[in-house]
Amino acid sequence: MKNILVLGGTRFFGRKLVELLLESGHHVTVVTRGQSGNPFGGKVEHLLVNRSNKEELAKSVEGRSFDIVYDNICYSPNDAKAFCELFNGKIGKLVFTSTMAVYEADGNKKVETDFDPYHYEIRMGNSSDFTYGEGKRQAEAVFYKYGQFPVVAVRFPIVMGTDDYTRRLHFHIERIANEDPIGFLNMKAEMSFIQDLEAAKFLVWVARAEVSGPINATANGKISLFELIKLIETAVGKQAKISLVGNNEIRSPYAIPVSWYMSNDKATNSGFQFTNLHDWLKPLIEEIASNIG
Repeated sequence: MKNILVLGGTRFFGRKLVELLLESGHHVTVVTRGQSGNPFGGKVEHLLVNRSNKEELAKSVEGRSFDIVYDNICYSPNDAKAFCELFNGKIGKLVFTSTMAVYEADGNKKVETDFDPYHYEIRMGNSSDFTYGEGKRQAEAVFYKYGQFPVVAVRFPIVMGTDDYTRRLHFHIERIANEDPIGFLNMKAEMSFIQDLEAAKFLVWVARAEVSGPINATANGKISLFELIKLIETAVGKQAKISLVGNNEIRSPYAIPVSWYMSNDKATNSGFQFTNLHDWLKPLIEEIASNIG
């Protein structure tokens, strides 16, 4: 049994991660602000803390140590630096949830070395000072510079699932079902995705695997936005209304100018077996579509 701390673990794939950890018999402490409640009841220790408040976080974990820490909610170098100052010498391993957004979308398949956090110029600041991708780049760089513990930065693409609170896939399904227009930049652009349960399983695996540094985690395969929309059209029985110059209100959250996808070779060669995107994407779309209305 491991003593595990999860920063952000009450919704979407963070919730599934905690469920898997509990099933394996680990002692789990969850840190959240409490906005999503506690779906686990007394099965976890739930600390109501704003992780961006260093003093508040320090008080909540004072005198404690953890075998593994999952940080799903770090978006800035300031939060990463505060984490290192609080937890150096007190944890066995950090698994940091990073993102494919650390890579520039340039039409090429992205591999881990396409962004090097070890030599990246650090600029301190809060999440509001950066774009999402730059905040994650800065956080990675800080963890690798100041963390006195093993760090694995898991770079996920967009995570899909019925419980996705961002509702990015839902956006497309609902707009097509309601015959509302959707704005894109390039329908030929291809993307990587991963499903929420697989993301959670990967986080469990990577904590015990003999891997370090940044690592990509994505389902096998990629799909063009044109193909994605065709799947949705079939599921809802309506034709999409596509605009290639749409305003922000109708613009797809997947509206990218060129292909943006990544390799999972490092993780695969280390022993993790990913699902195939085309095996689960169509059923997922059909499930979400069946619940519209």
